Amino acid sequence: MRCGRFAVFAALALAWVTACSDPSDTTTTAAAPPPGARTAAPVPAPAPESPPKSQPPRGKSRVLYLGDSLAMESRRVLADRVAAGGRATVHSAPYSGTTLCDYLEGTARDSLVPSRHKAAALVRSQRPQIVVLQFWGNAWAYTPCMDSNPQGGGSRYYARYAADAKALTEQIAAAARGAGIQRPRIVWVLQAPDAFSPDRVRRVNGIYRDQADAGGDTAADAGREVSPAGGRYTWAQRLPCNDDERARPGDCRGGLTSLHRDDDHLHFCLAPTTKTPRPCPVHSPGIVRYCEAIAETVDAVLRRPPPATGPPATGRDRAGRAAAR
Repeated sequence: MRCGRFAVFAALALAWVTACSDPSDTTTTAAAPPPGARTAAPVPAPAPESPPKSQPPRGKSRVLYLGDSLAMESRRVLADRVAAGGRATVHSAPYSGTTLCDYLEGTARDSLVPSRHKAAALVRSQRPQIVVLQFWGNAWAYTPCMDSNPQGGGSRYYARYAADAKALTEQIAAAARGAGIQRPRIVWVLQAPDAFSPDRVRRVNGIYRDQADAGGDTAADAGREVSPAGGRYTWAQRLPCNDDERARPGDCRGGLTSLHRDDDHLHFCLAPTTKTPRPCPVHSPGIVRYCEAIAETVDAVLRRPPPATGPPATGRDRAGRAAAR
């Protein structure tokens, strides 16, 4: 994945951190990492589950969940939470280390996502009512299709990211037209605090909100659920327990619940990482909080009747935004 270029940018600590904020298997690191923090090289992402041959149960909608390692670790919990609402089933196709450009058609040469799992291809084959997009904002170090872009955090990074968000929305809409189905409504997942570059996530979330506005779509503020009260972009390893965590043995210790491992400031899975990305194999409060926020937004969107002639070109999705907040 061209990680040999790290040596060239070793002196640019903040830029390096932002570019590498989503390693596909282990911790985010900085120029002065916390004591005991570990680092590791990225690993290839496994192919997601093959698309099911059958359609969802009669009367239920289909949700398509795409994204990076945060989507990979949370895919099963989100599927369970959405299914519990009784309105939809989830088909997920995450790839660790990816970003928006990986799911664009036309990026096959440098993409970590094969053609059959591009967003447009999955819209044509899965025919979903909702597409959930979960992307931390990876840049070139782990994401080859961003290789022409400078390290994350520069103005070109944000311009490129906004352009890719718009292009992905357009490709999803075009695929739906080609398949003869209603354009899926998109849920953009707002990200949790970045331990080393808080403003980067703030700006990435702004891009998601702007694109949701422009496309008549919705933002799910899952990141707020793993942020301190009154500190939306302040990173925390532990937070005060909620009622569910207090009621579950092991979740709440000393009034706090753990969101991250000591050696991983990005992911919410409390199990050690492996060389092969996988859904999180242990109960992890951060994943539960994150997925519940997404599932609530999905349910709110599904409760609204679809637009008669497709989504509007501009304007807020007020009902979805209310649920996301």
